[in-house]
Amino acid sequence: MSLLKRIAYYLGGFAIGLIILFFFLDKKETTFDYGFDARVLKNIRIKKRQFSEKVIGAMKANNIDTADISDILVKGDVDFSKSNTTLDSCKTYFIEGVVTEKKIGMVIENCDSIAKINTLVILK
Repeated sequence: MSLLKRIAYYLGGFAIGLIILFFFLDKKETTFDYGFDARVLKNIRIKKRQFSEKVIGAMKANNIDTADISDILVKGDVDFSKSNTTLDSCKTYFIEGVVTEKKIGMVIENCDSIAKINTLVILK
């Protein structure tokens, strides 16, 4: 068999394999969270969230609901320079995101089984 035919068979099988994988992985809700931001946000998203009274008041005053907070935890950015990741028990993260044309910053205390949202501020 010539080299050209071998390459053609290989590329044909490779293309069929890619199409099959595309259909299998399309049905699964798989995520590839390999970046630092993505891993932290996913870790916070899967935990039960607890809001402080101060945060609840700020949410009511600025017409922000828990769906907006969930959206920030999907599309937001973690500012590691404003975060404290050296703690042993509960690390604190500063997360920024945009909701309804408002830039929001949150300080979240990420513990083992719960994520406590301690501060919510509207940034300029």
